[in-house]
Amino acid sequence: MPRPFAFTRRHALRALSAWLAPAALHATAAAGDASEGPAECVIPAKAGGGFALTCALARDALQAVRPARTPLAQRYLPGGIGAVAFDRIASGQLGGPGTLVAFSSGSLLNLAQGRFGPHPPSAVRWIATLGTDYGVVAVHRDSPYRRLQDLIAALRQDTSRIVFGAGGTVGSQDWVKAALLVRAAGGAPKAMRFVSFEGGGDALGALQGKHVDAFPGDAAEALQAIAGGAAVRLLAVLSETRLGGALAGVPTAREQGVDIVWPTVRGVYLSANVPDAAVRAWTTAFAEATAAPGYAALRERHSLYPFALTGAALDDYVQARIKAYQALADELGLRRWKP
Repeated sequence: MPRPFAFTRRHALRALSAWLAPAALHATAAAGDASEGPAECVIPAKAGGGFALTCALARDALQAVRPARTPLAQRYLPGGIGAVAFDRIASGQLGGPGTLVAFSSGSLLNLAQGRFGPHPPSAVRWIATLGTDYGVVAVHRDSPYRRLQDLIAALRQDTSRIVFGAGGTVGSQDWVKAALLVRAAGGAPKAMRFVSFEGGGDALGALQGKHVDAFPGDAAEALQAIAGGAAVRLLAVLSETRLGGALAGVPTAREQGVDIVWPTVRGVYLSANVPDAAVRAWTTAFAEATAAPGYAALRERHSLYPFALTGAALDDYVQARIKAYQALADELGLRRWKP
C-alpha cells in the first residue's frame, strides 16, 4: 500500500534544503566580509536626535565607498538613552555581525557611572567614530535670554528659575552640561530643575512649545531642528574655539566668560560576541569611508566636525574618556554603580 505521507515528508525536506542553501551561502559570504552583507544600524533613542544622525551618516558614508552594497537599514530601539540597546547587545538578546549600534560621548559617560547595567565597556566592540559634535545652550527664539550671561545671571538669582529640558535623566551628558552651567553660576547642580526626554528631538519639541526654558543639547540636533523651521536661538557652543559653518556666528561659552567645553563624539559599536573577522571587516570599511575624498563634505552635511578613530586608537580613547567621566561624576556628586 502506498505511503503518501512518507513521500510528502521527503519532498518537504528536499524543498526545505533547497530553500536553506542560498541562505547558508549568504551567511557564509557575510561571515567572510560582514560589511558587504545586509546590515542595520540601531538608533537607541527616538527620532530627531544625534543617534539618528549617526546612523544616517554611517549609511551614507558606507554607500559612498561601497555603492553595490545594500544600504544600511535604520532601526529605532529607544530606552534609557542607549541603555536598552547596550544591555540587549551585551546580554546576547540582540546582535550579530550585521548589527551596528550608534553611540556617543553620552554613552561613555553612562558607562562610566555604571548606568548601562552590569556590563563593562568590553561587553561590546568599539568599531569607529565618525566625527564630533559639540554641546550647545539653546533657548526659544522669543526667550528673554539673549546671551549666555543672561542665563547665568538668572541662575545666580534663583537656580530653580530656569527649567532645563534635554535627553536623559540625572547623570546623562545633557544633565551634566546643565549642571556645569549651574555650577558656573555658583549654584548647586542637584537644586536645578531638569525635565528628562528620550532624546534630543523630543526635548527640542518641548523647547519649541515653550514647555522648558533652555536646552543643553548638541549642535547637530539643534541645527537640524532650526533647518526644519524650529524657533530656536543658540546662546553658546561648548567648543574650545569658535567653529565654522553654520555655527560661525555662535560664540563659545569661553568667549562669554563661562569655561565649559563639551565635545560629543559619535560612532558605532558591535557585539563583543561577533567573530574577529567581522570586527576587522567593519573597521576596514569605516576606515575607508572616513578617509574617502568626499567624506569631509558628507560629514559637514550632518553638522559634524573631524574626529575619526578605529581599532586600538579608539579603544584607548574610550578607556581614557571613561576614566575622565568617572572623575567628573565624582566632582558632581553623582552615584556610580559598579558593573
